[in-house]
Order: sequence, then structure tokens, then C-alpha cells
Amino acid sequence: MKLVLSLVFAAVLAAPLSAEDIGPGAEDRLFFSMDEVDLKQFKWKKRPVVVFAESELDPAFIDQMRLLEARPEELAARDVVVITDTKPEPISDLRRRLRPRSFMLVLMSKDGTVNVRKPFPWDVREITRSIDKMPIRKREIREEKERAAASRAGANAGPL
Repeated sequence: MKLVLSLVFAAVLAAPLSAEDIGPGAEDRLFFSMDEVDLKQFKWKKRPVVVFAESELDPAFIDQMRLLEARPEELAARDVVVITDTKPEPISDLRRRLRPRSFMLVLMSKDGTVNVRKPFPWDVREITRSIDKMPIRKREIREEKERAAASRAGANAGPL
């Protein structure tokens, strides 16, 4: 009986999250494995950075993850989620769609389009610069500035 319960529990944990499953705690997470997510759950909410490798032991994968983990706050500030796929078999839907060869980093927009593909590790500074050039991000920056200005104006108005 314990074995059956263990197998059922493992299957539930291994199932990809659906859009409804992403709760407050999951939305705050930065790193996901391909097995945990469905890319559709992030559309218009997050900017996926997908890191493909043939193995978790790939030196380029190790370097990339070290670079990403070193500056998580900059990625989180730009609504980034990092999705890793280090299992070439069976072929995931995203692997089939993006056709990586060995190591590859893919930066996607919130609308699901591919913006950048890199066959080598990329620093967070380079990733954030690319994000900041995206039209949706430019609008977000402009809206943040407008909110900040309105907030300052409201604070300076004071009582009449």
C-alpha cells in the first residue's frame, strides 16, 4: 500500500502545472524544470528564459545556471522565469518547437515569441539589456515612471 501511495504522490508531483495551478508561491519562483511547467501558464505574465542542455553536467549549462543564480533580483524585476530542459529524450514540446542543438539559451517575450537564441552562456547583464529593449518592457518602464511621478505629485500636494 505504501508503494502505491508513493507512486501516486510521485506522479502528482511530476505532472506539469496548469495555468490554474500556479499559486501565489509558484508565481514568486524563478527557476523551474521543464517537467514542472507548461509554457502557456506564463503567457502575458512572465518572460521565459529557457536553458537547454543534453545533461545537467554540461559545462555550458553549469556556467549558465551559475550566472543566472548570481543575480536573481534583476531577473525577478523583469518578470523572468528560468526553465531548464536537460533531458533530450523524450523530446519535450518546447524542445520540438525550438530545436536546440546541445546547449542553447532562449529568451522569450511575454507574448511567447522568441527574441534571442544563444549557443553559449549569457550573463544576466546581457539578458536584462535585451529585455529592456523589448516593446512590452519599454511600456512597463514608462508606466512605472508615470506611477512614480503620480505618487510623488500626490505626496507633494499635501492638505489644502
